[in-house]
Formats: sequence, C-alpha cells, structure tokens
Amino acid sequence: MSQLTKKELLKTPVEHIDITKIDAEKLIDAYGKMSFSARDLARAANIYSQMLGDKGSSVWLTLAGSTSAAGCMQVYADLIKHNMIDAIVATGASIVDMDFFEALGFKHYQGSPFVDDGELRKLYIDRIYDTFIDEEELQTCDKTIGEIAESLPPRPHSSREFIAAMGKYLTTHSKKKDSLVQLAYEHGVPIFCPAFSDSSAGFGLVLHQVKHPDEHMSIDSVKDFRELTEIKIKSGESGLFMVGGGVPKNFAQDTVVCAEVLGHEVPVHKYAIQITVADVRDGACSSSTLKEASSWGKVSTVYEQMVYAEATLAVPLIAAYAYQKGNWKEREPRKFASLFSA
Repeated sequence: MSQLTKKELLKTPVEHIDITKIDAEKLIDAYGKMSFSARDLARAANIYSQMLGDKGSSVWLTLAGSTSAAGCMQVYADLIKHNMIDAIVATGASIVDMDFFEALGFKHYQGSPFVDDGELRKLYIDRIYDTFIDEEELQTCDKTIGEIAESLPPRPHSSREFIAAMGKYLTTHSKKKDSLVQLAYEHGVPIFCPAFSDSSAGFGLVLHQVKHPDEHMSIDSVKDFRELTEIKIKSGESGLFMVGGGVPKNFAQDTVVCAEVLGHEVPVHKYAIQITVADVRDGACSSSTLKEASSWGKVSTVYEQMVYAEATLAVPLIAAYAYQKGNWKEREPRKFASLFSA
C-alpha cells in the first residue's frame, strides 16, 4: 500500500449504471414467481410501477446512504429526466458530496476496503467502503458551496432554495451532463436535505458565516419541513420510493402528521417501498417497518413493501423495471418547485 501513489489509486472511475439499457422486466417477473427477497423485490418493483400509473398520486424519492457514489447516480438522474419522481428528500452527502461533486467534473473511484486508511489519509484520499474520493477535489466542492452562499441574500433559506441555487449554478458551470441537481432544477423537481450541513455543504456554509458573522445566509430546517408539508397538502395522494432510511425517510413520512397538525386532512402515503439492510430490532428510524409507520398515521399498508437488500443491487432493477413498463409516459409533470417563489 505504501508504494502506491495517489494517481495509481485513483485510476478506475466508478461507472454509473444506465437503467434504460437493462432488460429487467423478464427478471423481475421471474422473481415474482420465487420466494424470499426475490419476491419482495418483485412486489416492490410492481408497486413503484403502479405509483407511476396512478395519475392522482405524486411520487417521492428519499435517499440515504452512498448509492450515488457507488454507481446509482445516473439512475436517480434518469428518474427525473423521465418524469418518474416529483420530489426528493435526501442526505446532504447524496446531493453535494456525490452528485454536485461529479457535476463539477470530479469522479468517484473504485478502491478496496482492504487498505491502510492511515496511508490513504496521507495521500488525501477519502474512502467510502470500496470507493475512493480525492479530498482535495472535495474541498474544491466545499468552497464552491461557499461561493453559492455568497451570492444569496443574507437570510434563512430552506435547503430546497439553496439546492435550486446549486442547480442554477450548474446551468453555466457544469462539466458533466445530466447531474441530478441540475436536472431537478430544470424540471421543477424540489430537492430537500433536512440535515444539509451534515455533508460537504456544511464546510462551505461555515466558511461563509465566518466571513460574514453579522450578516449571512443560513439553512432553515423548519422551513424545509413546512415546504415539504405544503407539497403533501397540494399533492393529496402520494407514494414513497425510499432508499435507505434515516432522516429523509422519516421527514417525508412525517408530512402527513404535520399537515394534520396544521389543520389539513390529507391521506396517508398510499404507496411505500423501502430498500434497507437495517435490523428492525433496535427500533431505530432506518429499520422501523412500514407497517410500524402506519400506526403513526403515515403510510397505508395496502401497497407497501420492505426489501431487505443492499441498495445498489435492488434499486437499478426496480427503476429499470418501472422504466420498461412505461407508466411514466402518461404522467403529467407536477413541477412542485413552482409552488415556491424562490
């Protein structure tokens, strides 16, 4: 390990899978005739396709974990491009450290978990299991976030507002075609990161606030919650495609309860699928089942499916199946970003 150079370690970029070139329909149909996780995955794929065919329902994507860095980045971009998603709730890392990072011209690289992490640190290489990132390039991403913050009015902004500004920035600065952030901005699909600063964005925003201690922009997570709840109220029926769990999952589900607190009667999320490897026994948000969520008045149990699988295996198959089934072709774009003035 000590003899390898940074250039040698960062030589094989991760290639993102293209769901439009995968023949998943026959495989998923065959899975549906099996048992265990294969049948669970097939049912989830059918539920997602059903969501897209329900003209009265919006479809929300929640993202947690590092699937974007691991090769699913184009999957999520294609869901936007083909009108298969109407709103996104994600971790800051998925949006900033991964998608925005690559839009600036940088890459993630195939690596190995069997390395000396101390040596990686000396070389300024960050590791996500078996994926490597150039820390120097990541810091350039951090500073770009700070530059975007400098261009915004000094007031509280929702993360949706800030990510829209990132998308606008990419329309003139992107070095990669079809970034999720840019496509979402151009298609009117709002992206929310309730814990936005828990990512590279946080470093850029801290830098901005240190430079302007008395007058700076900030991220208002309560405004995030209110805006996403407004989308739920406007939407009525809705479906959730959840990759991982954590804050994005709970944030999206809680909009039903928040709407009720605000005096609006809205239906629970009609459809819900979750891809996770989390254990249900510890009671944590990531592992709470969808049936459990129904006790809180968040989701229906009629069209719900937990899929216990590593997400990079399951997500491309589910998305490719729904793409091939073609229900997205008849959907009207929701353009929920137009609900807000900025």
